[in-house]
Amino acid sequence: MSDCFIGVSGWRYPNWRGDFYPDGLRQRDELRYIAERMTSAEINGSFYSLQRPSSYSRWAEQTPAGFVFAIKGGRYITHMKQLRDIEAPLANFFASGVLALGSRLGPFLWQIPPRMTFDAERVGHFLSLLPRTHGEIASLATRHDDKLPPERILSAVASGIAPAQRIQHAVEPRHPSFDSPEAHRLLAAHGVAIVIADSAGTWPTMGDATSDFRYVRLHGQHELYTGAYTDESLDDWAQQCRRWLAEGLDTYVYFDNDASGHAPHDAVRLLDRVDGTRAA
Repeated sequence: MSDCFIGVSGWRYPNWRGDFYPDGLRQRDELRYIAERMTSAEINGSFYSLQRPSSYSRWAEQTPAGFVFAIKGGRYITHMKQLRDIEAPLANFFASGVLALGSRLGPFLWQIPPRMTFDAERVGHFLSLLPRTHGEIASLATRHDDKLPPERILSAVASGIAPAQRIQHAVEPRHPSFDSPEAHRLLAAHGVAIVIADSAGTWPTMGDATSDFRYVRLHGQHELYTGAYTDESLDDWAQQCRRWLAEGLDTYVYFDNDASGHAPHDAVRLLDRVDGTRAA
């Protein structure tokens, strides 16, 4: 059966406190509060720096069974190196503790900067390096370099998880050159999803037909990162999610319109529309 996972891009935002988060809620309880109301969340701290195994373990402990994390790939790989000479950085990223999430480990998101145009050779090499199972993550993690101290390395598959457990990847390109048959064929050959991004017209929205799951990022309907989604728009997205589910496609949807605090409210509203069981 297919599943729909709906949540937010990150959860530690001061302006959510006293709004979505009730007054008096401890910061360390914010993820738990999110996980009681949504089914997934993107970890975006991993984009800015390598996280610690202890952090991934703590996040797993704070969420119920069935909750899933998407992990945003490091900007050092995508934005600074721009997918060049990334063998060691990739190994370091996967050695930094992602396996500690165990059954809560969901897809990896790789955001490509707007200045980077599609290069079949460079992108193809990157896609070929990506691990596709928990076991492949563990194997790649052992190739980390000496930049990681021992206490920040985890390269063992979590207890109870089969090494053959599948891992999914999604790419969010922001240059229109990726919206081409050649780019789509390459991603399809590797089974990698193109993110369907709604960005108030800032970047192209690329329909995904390159994988057996769907990954959606909702950055803002009319204003990037700020505006709320209308009821009509959420009705449309809910209908689309139900269509994908009927086709047997796992679906991941994350709200990134967090600047004015709309993201968590919109996530709960969409989840209620999709499954009809949660209070908005």
